[in-house]
Order: sequence, then C-alpha cells, then structure tokens
Amino acid sequence: MDIGPRLKLVRESYKLSQRELAKRAGVTNATISLIEQNRVSPSVSSLKKLLEGIPMSLADFFTFDEPPRENGYVFRPGEQPDLGQQGLRLLLIGATVKDRQMRMLRELYAPGAGTGDEPITHPEGEECGLVVRGTIELTIDGKINVLHAGDGYYFPSTLPHRFKNIGQDEAEIISANTPANF
Repeated sequence: MDIGPRLKLVRESYKLSQRELAKRAGVTNATISLIEQNRVSPSVSSLKKLLEGIPMSLADFFTFDEPPRENGYVFRPGEQPDLGQQGLRLLLIGATVKDRQMRMLRELYAPGAGTGDEPITHPEGEECGLVVRGTIELTIDGKINVLHAGDGYYFPSTLPHRFKNIGQDEAEIISANTPANF
C-alpha cells in the first residue's frame, strides 16, 4: 500500500493543510510533503505519531475508504489490512469492528526488519504476544530481551518498546493489546 497518497487522502478528508498536520504532529511541512510524494517512508511509530495529529488510529488509516462489512466475525487473509512496511507486515485482525476494545496482530518480520529505531509508547494499556517462529529482539524500557519460538511477553504499553528480527529467517509473532490503540 502506498502510504503517501493515503495520507494525503486522509489529511484532505479532514480538511487539514500539510502545515496544520505538521504542526499538530510536531514535524516539518517538508516531512509531510515527502511522505505524501512517497519519497520518504515513515516507520510504524512515526506514522502513528503523525496520525495522532489528525487524530486517527493506524487501523482507521488503513481501512479509511473501505465499506462496512456484512459479516463482522470472520476475517480472511485478504480482510486483514497490513499496517507495516519496510519488511514488517502487521496484519490487523478485526480492523473494521466498530468500537474494538483490543487489537490483535499477526506480525511478520523479514530478517533485519523491525518497528523502527524510535521506541513506541502508548498513553495506557498492556500488550502481550507469543513468538511463533524466528528470533526477535524485544527492547522494553531500554532492556534488551532475545525471544525465540515459544517465548512470550506481557508488559505495560506505557513503557518505551521496539521489536526487531535478529535472525536469518522470517520471524512471526501473534500479539494483542488493550485498549485498541492501533
């Protein structure tokens, strides 16, 4: 998915100028312009920060122009929007569920891929997950943890955290958090 044109569509739908969104998100106008032209690809954490200036969740961003679903209980692979980029696939289950109380992801990390250099923090909540395959470096509040298939985690989402595949093969995590901040 092209992040740039989608950001422009969403920004214009909310009647925001590049300058206003940049001010709200704490970035420069040039940053917004470069992203909208697909000349710069923001990390997941950077995109989330940008969307907080609208305000909008990642799930709403990636499903912005999708029609409501008839059957809201089953989500086939093609109905799981990918919130990731740059070797990271974040497949969101239940993105179109109105008033979701939790977020569940199937996370696929190419070798070397991660959530970005900037740690992610959320204003509230908890998150947990299970490494299904591969080797993941999980940094929580500055402490590095190496996780392998079968290892799980559970921590307050308010702590700065990031994920990175440090193995030679694709890594997979099934994760959930509450509230549904994606």
